[in-house]
Amino acid sequence: MEEGSSALSGTDINIRSGSFYTERVAAIMKARAMGDKPLAVVHTYGCQQNAADGEKIKGMLSQMGFSFTDDREKADFIIFNTCAVRGHAEDRVFGNVGALKNIKAKHPSLIIALCGCMMEEEQSAERVKKVYPFVSIVFGTHVMHRLPEMLYSALTEGGRVFERGDESPDKNIVEGMPVLRDSKFKAWLSVMYGCDNFCSYCIVPYVRGRERSRTPEAVLDEFKGLVGKGYKEITLLGQNVNSYGKNLNCGMNFSHLLRMLDSVEGDYRIRFMTSHPKDATHELIDTIASGKHICRSLHLPFQSGNDRVLKEMNRGYTREKYLGLINYAKEKIPDISLTSDVIVGFPGETYGEFKDTVSLIGEVGFTSLFTFIYSPRNGTRAAKMPDPVPADEKKKWLKELCDAEDEASLKICSSYIGKTERVLVENKNAKSGELTGRTDGNIAVAFDGDESLSGSFVNVKITSARSSFLSGEIVK
Repeated sequence: MEEGSSALSGTDINIRSGSFYTERVAAIMKARAMGDKPLAVVHTYGCQQNAADGEKIKGMLSQMGFSFTDDREKADFIIFNTCAVRGHAEDRVFGNVGALKNIKAKHPSLIIALCGCMMEEEQSAERVKKVYPFVSIVFGTHVMHRLPEMLYSALTEGGRVFERGDESPDKNIVEGMPVLRDSKFKAWLSVMYGCDNFCSYCIVPYVRGRERSRTPEAVLDEFKGLVGKGYKEITLLGQNVNSYGKNLNCGMNFSHLLRMLDSVEGDYRIRFMTSHPKDATHELIDTIASGKHICRSLHLPFQSGNDRVLKEMNRGYTREKYLGLINYAKEKIPDISLTSDVIVGFPGETYGEFKDTVSLIGEVGFTSLFTFIYSPRNGTRAAKMPDPVPADEKKKWLKELCDAEDEASLKICSSYIGKTERVLVENKNAKSGELTGRTDGNIAVAFDGDESLSGSFVNVKITSARSSFLSGEIVK
């Protein structure tokens, strides 16, 4: 805590309920808003878990009387929900924060806040303290539920509020937070938080904390609520969903949870991410195969196809074990769609080892991949490893890998031509005028149709294919 800033103690929070702060912030902001009512900008960077957190932030702000805008010049409150997974993401955040200085100068009443994974990094929080004095509120992933209290403190005491996980005892799961969802038919549902794996390149365990699972009862209650409200696609989230239940001592693992949710009556489908190969089991694949609502797709990040590199990454599995899981999945679910994450240019990786990754892509046949050049993260073991391969060389490797991905994906997608797929219609493409949606296997599809179909399932006959993309026509 810097001099002149304010913090909220756990004792104060227990004495004064969340509604105390919510109501008072609403009254203060109504009086000081630039327009008829206070406007907020909520900008979220990064992963699906961050997107889910962003919806909770919007839920709290909505209860405090805010409406929302994308126009930063009109905002009374701006919050950036940050990502720390790669250096490029952090650079973007700081660049955008710097651009807010002029807006703050024109509108001194504007409150600016930063939250999320970056703010759990000590060096990032310190940089905000020293370089960006116009930022009033900084908080980490573990204290998000305190936003009304922190905003009240900034408004009434005039100091700067800095709250990070290592300064707060509140690392347990907080249930019952309000959520303002970005979609009326697709929903995120977090089943657990944190990670215990400590992959050598990954900052997530340090900024998200150790694994904590929500109770099955809490997950089921939220899930039933979403199905009851007509949500058509519900994605279960966790840094490693296959570790679900380990800290609960209730005898329920992730496969059991999936079966329980799948038994809920309704017209919907279930997705989940992310699975870690070291914890993925035949039981999980059998559960997908027998599910009524579970999508026949699996996102299983392999990161590298070389055993030495996998060991240095601390991934806990070998190429052989990964392929064993994939082959079992293909045997039990012949039409399964497979996606993955890949890191190119891990410290010490040779070109020969990289070629093992390329060959794995060809052997598996992925529908699509999320590919990244290795980005060092301070505080991780990999950041201290020798990294002799130049960046330009790694870019060449990435292009070679993407070419292999396109070839494999085109082959997979072309196999859908002539088939009829059940597609959830998402939106209308402004340029082409076509509707777009996704198959059960999470492949994007474009087709002609009326925009009123958004949020509903339609049958689409596939007529053509590109890498990671299909085109078709509605079957009436």
